[in-house]
Amino acid sequence: MKVRARMVFRDGKPPSRLESRFETLWRALGGPELEKEFRFHPVRKWRADFAHMASRTLIEIEGGIYVHGRHNRGAGFAADLEKYLEAALAGWRVVRLGPNELTAAHIERLVALISGSDNHQQ
Repeated sequence: MKVRARMVFRDGKPPSRLESRFETLWRALGGPELEKEFRFHPVRKWRADFAHMASRTLIEIEGGIYVHGRHNRGAGFAADLEKYLEAALAGWRVVRLGPNELTAAHIERLVALISGSDNHQQ
């Protein structure tokens, strides 16, 4: 029996509604284990919402895109670009998902991609 460590959230806040939706779909579709709130950079305090370690894939759930949220205002958008560039330069594949991508069809394709990466690494 696997024992899961209690999840510690940044700033003591639980995952967003979109992150919870992603996790529910991911588990229902048989997605492999993901690290949550993974700190991928050795110096900066950047975190990815989810990381699949074996395939070096970071999954970011982008919220607030229709309400002029942090991810689509100038400074927030620029900060995200820097974060994603650094992740890519460090060898991570970055997948960004918004509310429209949080469907069974899209997540199923992502599970297949990452599961295929697992098979190639063995």
